[in-house]
Amino acid sequence: MITLYGIPNCNTVKKARDWLELHGIEFTFHNFRVDGLDRETIESWLGTVDWTILLNKRSTSWRSLEDATKDNIDQDSAINEMLKSPTLIKRPVLVINEQILVGFNVAEYEKLV
Repeated sequence: MITLYGIPNCNTVKKARDWLELHGIEFTFHNFRVDGLDRETIESWLGTVDWTILLNKRSTSWRSLEDATKDNIDQDSAINEMLKSPTLIKRPVLVINEQILVGFNVAEYEKLV
């Protein structure tokens, strides 16, 4: 089973969806905003991907956080912030069985699927 996590209006998510469709790869799209996200899912990703990779420090959501929050961020607080605002997660997150890719990179997608 392949699941692509993200938000539909994100350009990088659109590129990933287009790539998967172009290559005839069936997947389920999970919209953070509509379908939500739980701690268990994020923690399962963090079993494979470091939280510093999953947390998008280039996002508008990151810039809107208070400096004290940003200055003291660690894995637990990052999870809490990502649950409050899933747009803090670097997109897309592609999950194929136990493998996870964060962001969209054609070469990485070609290796995985």
